Amino acid sequence: METEKLLCFGAMGAAGLVALVFLLDIVAQVLGGQSMLLDIMFILGAVFVLWQGFETSRELR
Repeated sequence: METEKLLCFGAMGAAGLVALVFLLDIVAQVLGGQSMLLDIMFILGAVFVLWQGFETSRELR
């Protein structure tokens, strides 16, 4: 597999993990649930990176 695809999929995996952790923080207060606004901002950022990774992976085909 090409290096560009590996980097793209790695970034998408990391963003998915971040979105999952902060979604769990909103639902179950896994990290203490201190700031819901911060959780939402992290989730939005992770979703943006996932979207960009998906679009980039489509271009690399």
